[in-house]
Amino acid sequence: MHDKKLYGTATVGTKGQVVIPADAREEIGIMPGDRLYVLGSCKSGFVGLLKEDQIESYIETMNLHIETFKSLKKSKEQ
Repeated sequence: MHDKKLYGTATVGTKGQVVIPADAREEIGIMPGDRLYVLGSCKSGFVGLLKEDQIESYIETMNLHIETFKSLKKSKEQ
């Protein structure tokens, strides 16, 4: 099963605001007051949103991998 889905379209308002389609908010679990991080690429014109807890999870995973890498590197150097 694919976890990526096209939820429809959104229009940018005069204040730069975008309404996230209701089915996307519901399926992804976006609630009023949630903090979303905006990321994108000027080159490709991509804009995406990540929930704060997802960013925190990615950072924790990267930190674990960094520590594992440091440990492996240190053992090879000895």
